[in-house]
Amino acid sequence: MKRLSIVLGLLMLSGIAIADVAEKTVKLPGGLGKGVLFMDEDLDRTTAGVIVVHEWWGLNDYARNRARLLAEEGYVALAVDMYGDGQVASHPKDAKAFMEQALSEPEKLTARFNAAKTILRDQQYVDDDRIFAVGYCFGGGVVLEQARKGNDLAGVASFHGTLGTNQRAGEGDIDARVLVATGQADPMVPADQVSALVEELTQAGAQFQLLSFPGVQHGFTNPKADETGKRFELPLAYDKEADLVSWEALMDFIEQP
Repeated sequence: MKRLSIVLGLLMLSGIAIADVAEKTVKLPGGLGKGVLFMDEDLDRTTAGVIVVHEWWGLNDYARNRARLLAEEGYVALAVDMYGDGQVASHPKDAKAFMEQALSEPEKLTARFNAAKTILRDQQYVDDDRIFAVGYCFGGGVVLEQARKGNDLAGVASFHGTLGTNQRAGEGDIDARVLVATGQADPMVPADQVSALVEELTQAGAQFQLLSFPGVQHGFTNPKADETGKRFELPLAYDKEADLVSWEALMDFIEQP
């Protein structure tokens, strides 16, 4: 079964569809922006709903594709625009500006996140008790902050995400299970950030899993990371093995009773 799952993962990451997935742009309640909802057209059973939060570039094709892959796995996925008005950067300077603006308004970030959660819970086949959030880079930091706030979620998963915080979780604050996948050679997520998170989650009494991939850099799940890294002289690199292993871990994480 493990080998079959890895083969399916390779098919998904190569862009070969294994399910008929419907894609629909939706408006977030309260005029907070938009998202893109992905669902298998033949879905006929209750399943998990997954909020997908993008990298600092914004809600681009990569974030949409990750949500589509989740729908191909049988979940209902909503890729949410945490910048609110469709901003997508093509240069790191713009990405940094967009991210800093979003982070300067934490209440609005949480409102957008909760609006996305409301949309998922309104979907016919989504189990209210199985709402997850998955984030990449900037998005990884966003979903961890929601866990720290005690947001009502089954679990959050951060991939090459920022791990630091200005307000550490206290004992009993985190109800959601936590999965963190990070690259050991990622200078954007240094070892002290990783160890501080482990200490924080342990003291908070959270149920968590940490995957640290030796020699792996930032952006390891994004097939375009090498190209982007070379273009802007950033420490980005795709790693197929880390991508597939962390994806398998995510599938197990969502399906865990």
